[in-house]
Amino acid sequence: MKITNVRTRVFEWKGHTVAPQAHFCSNAMDELWDKGDSMGTFRFHGWTTVEVETDSGIVGLGNVALAPRIAKAIIDQYLAPLVVGQDPFDYEYLWQRMYRSTHAWGRRGIGMAAISGVDIAIWDIMGKAVGKPVFKLLGGRTKEKIPCYASKLYRTDLDEMQREAQSYLDQGFKAMKMRFGYGPKDGPEGVRENLNSVAAVREVIGDDIDLMLECYMGWNLEYAKRILPKLERFEPRWLEEPVLADDVDGYAELNALTSIPISGGEHEFNHYGFRQLLEKRAVSVVQYDTNRVGGITAARKINAIAESFSVPVIPHAGQMHNYHLTMSTLASPMAEFFPVHDVEIGNELFYYLFKGDPEPVDGFLDLDDDLPGLGLELNEEYFDQFTIIE
Repeated sequence: MKITNVRTRVFEWKGHTVAPQAHFCSNAMDELWDKGDSMGTFRFHGWTTVEVETDSGIVGLGNVALAPRIAKAIIDQYLAPLVVGQDPFDYEYLWQRMYRSTHAWGRRGIGMAAISGVDIAIWDIMGKAVGKPVFKLLGGRTKEKIPCYASKLYRTDLDEMQREAQSYLDQGFKAMKMRFGYGPKDGPEGVRENLNSVAAVREVIGDDIDLMLECYMGWNLEYAKRILPKLERFEPRWLEEPVLADDVDGYAELNALTSIPISGGEHEFNHYGFRQLLEKRAVSVVQYDTNRVGGITAARKINAIAESFSVPVIPHAGQMHNYHLTMSTLASPMAEFFPVHDVEIGNELFYYLFKGDPEPVDGFLDLDDDLPGLGLELNEEYFDQFTIIE
């Protein structure tokens, strides 16, 4: 079997979106004076699909969520010529070929995300070719079902947040993640608002439900050191991305300072980057995203490194490319799950573009032992809600 073509398409959402709200989620733009929606650069309302075609008729499906137009150009111009004519089962060779030939500019950020899209599609091909789900190729079922946490709870009215938290309890979730809406520029009042929001959610869910806290790089080291002791009484399972992703030493300092586990890795790339995070003891939870980090080929290496450090891996954003890795390794104890809702930040756009993701039942996800490949298809039902760029 040989790869004959790589087809990329950009899908840009033109359907209904939820309007931006003030203090919706702290983020890396907060400290910089600017007008308008600070979350604007972190709203992902487009996606790149990657269809890798073979001479056997099998087509593998991959995806890229970051900078979709640029990802398409990288794949079309640089990556496709490297894999066309090759055997998809030579996945390590193909990954190294893409990684090394673009090393001068592609080893971080959108270059690595583009490699991820091709690599995910190659694993989908391999699963379909042997009639097995991808997690069976990666090691098989290491858990009966995958525990998952509901991931939304953006900062809105506190009564609304409490109602949302109760809805997750009613669905059987034993864990959920909330976002902070305030950071250093908001002063002592913002600190109180952040603490009040955590208290409001804890009031509803009690002490026996895991609560994760998300900063999305919206704080700095000084602010995080000041507020962390005040958050310890809420016993969060982790505090996510408190500072910029490049501040590895800042992560390490915070991780050593507090009883709250510090998590990160959503904005880190390839196994070399994660080795640095782990060697510096910068994170207590690894959160790569398979469609950013270098694909399944890179992610399985990160799992092995993290397991040797006894640091759990809980991939960012759920989605099938992450679920197969979570199912197949003891390094991953649980998964993230974004509830289906109107397009807001953009992670939820996955459900409008793809079909096949499992629905959680009582806080657990399961994968089909008999569904070959990733188990994903393009969801043509909503194609009229996208502008499609070939």
